[in-house]
Amino acid sequence: MVMAFRTTMKALLLASALMVSGCGSSDDSTVRIVAIGQSPDPFQSGARLSLAGQLVRSSVAEGLVAFDAEGRVVPAMADRWIVTDDGQSYIFRLRDAAWRGGEPITANAAKAALEQAVRSLRGTALGLDLRGIIEIRTMAGRVVEVRLARPMPHFLHLLAQPELGLLQGGKGTGPMRLRRDKDIATLRMIPPENRGQPAIADWLERVRPVQVQALSGDKAVAAFNAGDADLLLGGRIESFPLASSVGLLRGTIQLDPVMGLFGLAVLHQDGFLSAPENREAIALAVDRDAMFSAFGVGGWEPSTRIVAKDAEDDSGTIGERWTGLGLDERRQTARARVLRWQGSAGQSVRLRIALPRGPGADLLFDRLQQDFAAIGIQSVRTGPNAAADLALIDEIARYPRGAWFLNRFNCKVARGACSREADDQMELAQTARDDEERSTFLANAEAKLTVANVFIPFGAPIRWSLVRGDAKGFAANRLGWHPLMPVAFNPK
Repeated sequence: MVMAFRTTMKALLLASALMVSGCGSSDDSTVRIVAIGQSPDPFQSGARLSLAGQLVRSSVAEGLVAFDAEGRVVPAMADRWIVTDDGQSYIFRLRDAAWRGGEPITANAAKAALEQAVRSLRGTALGLDLRGIIEIRTMAGRVVEVRLARPMPHFLHLLAQPELGLLQGGKGTGPMRLRRDKDIATLRMIPPENRGQPAIADWLERVRPVQVQALSGDKAVAAFNAGDADLLLGGRIESFPLASSVGLLRGTIQLDPVMGLFGLAVLHQDGFLSAPENREAIALAVDRDAMFSAFGVGGWEPSTRIVAKDAEDDSGTIGERWTGLGLDERRQTARARVLRWQGSAGQSVRLRIALPRGPGADLLFDRLQQDFAAIGIQSVRTGPNAAADLALIDEIARYPRGAWFLNRFNCKVARGACSREADDQMELAQTARDDEERSTFLANAEAKLTVANVFIPFGAPIRWSLVRGDAKGFAANRLGWHPLMPVAFNPK
């Protein structure tokens, strides 16, 4: 198989300009975006970024490739590439451009920057996703090859992640420039001729600044309702009830059809949580249908699996749990286990649950408190960074394959309990001879994690945005990713 992507920057920019018809703001000179988070978020550095940090990082430091508004991989620092027939070599041709200091972007410099970006992710789950890379080498003045230990159909998705943006001297190549004004990040498009692309006539009339500010959920929604924001990004379960305050004239709510992890991680294996069957009792007690009904999201499908059934490489070997048992039967089994432990330990079961703040998290805790009380467990809510027994995990899959889900519970990076047996299966998957064998090892890893009961799945995450007017630079997508560049074009 040979694949090439030869779309020029000029064509991309013109297409994006046609897509955008404005955000409906009374002031078209600036697009104003609020991302739910904390005020310093847009200016973060390092390997672990908030949404606002990711948005800004991807705008000022592009990687070899990037995502467009619909979550598709498009050219960035590399203007085209090929994949060898065996799927184990990706060869990128860099565009003729320069770093911020004026030094030409050579294959050697891009290689060094990519190697540094990969090193910076060691010790993270994203670093595990990248461990299939065995070598990065230069082939010519502007040609870089990445060699893999095995085919990785999702590899371009990984290279497009904001954390894989290439830096020299701590600075990237755009496509935007950042200026900080207190807690507001203002980003402006760099003229294409300054980025190694053909000039576009009337450039300054085509583009406009984008401002990004991170605010708490209630303040972000208030800003949108007051007309002080054109887009609100980063809505999650804890802030979801706030979206109901938005009137039809103010804007519309958009839900991204994402997959990922949404459930409770077991943070330790002591006391009641020391036995896998006791951890399973907690999972048995959860009424997932009632939980989802409480939020009123149509089409939100509950799940008891770790890996999403829609993952592209899911073999179907692992199915939903307890399909032959009703809720009452599940709870009867769970209650018996709680009583058995109480009898041997001589004390009641009390679990601390770490949740974010917000009205949606309040609803979630109310549901969990009722569920656990039904089997004789007392629940106490703690903050997201406080000592706890269980903690909410709410993450979008960065690529739609089983390894993403399973790597999050690797003992090297997991926040809480893990399974070394599952890790062993993942290691075997790394060196599998073919897709069928790899699929078997991935299914084995999920089975090991399922039996260990280190995670209590609820279903897919919720990701929502608020969009004012006819913001066609925004598109709901399964990655839940909304880059700044498409909305930076002036609709006039």
